[in-house]
Amino acid sequence: MMVSTKGRYALIVMIDLAKNQGDSYVSLADIAERQNLSMKYLENVVSILNKGNMLQSLRGKKGGYRLARPVADYKMSELLSLTEGSLAPVECIKNNDISCEKAASCMTLPLWVGLDRAIEEYLSKVTLEDVINGDRKKMLGNWCVECNSY
Repeated sequence: MMVSTKGRYALIVMIDLAKNQGDSYVSLADIAERQNLSMKYLENVVSILNKGNMLQSLRGKKGGYRLARPVADYKMSELLSLTEGSLAPVECIKNNDISCEKAASCMTLPLWVGLDRAIEEYLSKVTLEDVINGDRKKMLGNWCVECNSY
């Protein structure tokens, strides 16, 4: 699984909104300027987030975007599934549907299904709040940053 630019930018937008919205809406131009990202590309990303009910939007002079829920209510699995479509490591198990005629005899299928489950389990445990708070223990588990190993 490789997270696309769309998925990475969506996370950046969510973090920026969480840090900057206060009681008001945040303009896309402000996010683009703060994050040094293309306004045109952010428009596409925000459209996906808005349609996925992750954001609230308001038109007009004081308009913009804000999070629709508290940061603790956003799971990374939800955000990345919305922007990426599927987090499956291989095509044949996309959308929880094993679509290969060789599935019954495929020696690697259990490996891919197990990896898919591990990705989903991990991402469903990490919230936007964890990312913003830098909860390295929750995100890295037993990984030792200093020694670069477990």
